[in-house]
Amino acid sequence: MNLTQALDVLKSKGYKYTGKREDILRYFTSENGYRTAKDLLEYMKKTYSSISFDTIYRNLYLFQELDLVEVTELDGEKHFRIMCNSTEHHHHFICLDCGNTEEVKGCPMKEVEQQLPGFSIENHKFEIYGKCPTCKSA
Repeated sequence: MNLTQALDVLKSKGYKYTGKREDILRYFTSENGYRTAKDLLEYMKKTYSSISFDTIYRNLYLFQELDLVEVTELDGEKHFRIMCNSTEHHHHFICLDCGNTEEVKGCPMKEVEQQLPGFSIENHKFEIYGKCPTCKSA
């Protein structure tokens, strides 16, 4: 998802457009990977010196509700990223050092469904964690 698409969704759902919201979305559209609320706060403080974690989290959860950002949990902390452009079902490799992500095509759910006959699976999340080539060689 790019910045224009994200702002269009925000406006079409009747939410107020603000410079802070645009800057938060700009941050995520410029990053390749999951980032924490603390990362975002540090970025936003350059422009908005008095911005609070409350403002950051309120907007992050709104953006999650509107499917503008995805969320995962790493080491007990929520990490956020802009929603993928891909229309095909996929999963992600997430670098544990830098947070960068790579799309992983395919899904292991067919095998899982075969192992759980009679169960009704309503949703799933599959992520692969490790180190990207840059972090691995560092």
